[in-house]
Amino acid sequence: MTEHAHPHEVIRVENLVQTLGGQEILRGFSLKVYQGETLVLLGRSGGGKSVFLRHLIGLMQPVSGTVTVGQETISGLQERELARVRRSMGMLFQNGALFDSMTVADNVAFPLRERGETDEGIVTAKVEEALQMVDLAGHQAKMPVNLSGGMRKRVALARALVNQPRCMLYDEPTAGLDPIVADSIDLLIRRLQRKLGVTSIVVTHDMKSTFTIADHVALLHEGRCYFYGTCDQLRASTDPVIRDFVEGRSHDEP
Repeated sequence: MTEHAHPHEVIRVENLVQTLGGQEILRGFSLKVYQGETLVLLGRSGGGKSVFLRHLIGLMQPVSGTVTVGQETISGLQERELARVRRSMGMLFQNGALFDSMTVADNVAFPLRERGETDEGIVTAKVEEALQMVDLAGHQAKMPVNLSGGMRKRVALARALVNQPRCMLYDEPTAGLDPIVADSIDLLIRRLQRKLGVTSIVVTHDMKSTFTIADHVALLHEGRCYFYGTCDQLRASTDPVIRDFVEGRSHDEP
């Protein structure tokens, strides 16, 4: 079995079960993500998409099932071992979660300093490089309060990229953004994937985003992987559950 014939698996999740407040959210969810691709995970709000992402960085441990990142099964790892796994992952949380009291540069530098980087020359260079990647060169001294929603999102993205992760996780990256700004974020996600060869998992319910950025699409429905395939396969499906989703009939967002 050569690696060329079979794409290299970066993440493998098998039979993941998770309960929240006594309710089963994930009921044996399985998924594979391949090197350098963008996988979009669709599903209703409250259906467990963000819960799934939290398992990939060890913020939640499965009730049962396994999560494998690279060659390593991370379900059950100690916090110290998880810190090492998290360094290979960048996470863009839904609200961006910037520190309002810090400049753009200090926000982006935060993961480097947290990791123990003390050489300010290295910090400055890496921050500049990350901001360039998201088209925000020269904005280092600004405060988050003076940025638009789209710019805040891009600063958060630069912060997630500054450690040069092998894998990027995005939780609803275009939520709450107007369509033009949302589109610019989608194109940025696509460009970063191509430029850096980074593997991306994007949780969204935005079909336009999905068709712009996805190599593969998975649909989380009633706690399981209901559909997995390409955008073309998704578009061609006649399954009523999938049709409802693609045509926006199940969008239960407020």
